[in-house]
Amino acid sequence: MKIIATLGLLTLSNVFMTFAWYGHLKFKEMKWFAALPLVAVILISWGIALFEYFFQVPANRIGFRENGGPFSLVELKVIQEVITLVVFTLFSLVFFKTETFRMNHLIGFIFLILAVYFIFKK
Repeated sequence: MKIIATLGLLTLSNVFMTFAWYGHLKFKEMKWFAALPLVAVILISWGIALFEYFFQVPANRIGFRENGGPFSLVELKVIQEVITLVVFTLFSLVFFKTETFRMNHLIGFIFLILAVYFIFKK
């Protein structure tokens, strides 16, 4: 149960963070948003990112081995990075039609999967 909770919370946190970091690039197509000064865009993104912390912090507390969870600190970080890349890839392909997923991206992801394998190898 802690594995599922950790993975679910990490995924939710990454969805919010991806929208905070990159969503504003798409929001500029809305007239009211395009006219905002950079400081306003930063504050809106910061507000979205706040929700990332509502999921990230509990995910790490639940998942961390020293708190009774199943993962070491390094394992949590590697899981988070892989989730980040998956969420970002889906986000960029769905919301930014000009982005493409190329063979070098696939090869890079394969290497990341291998990294996860070696991190979790006992």
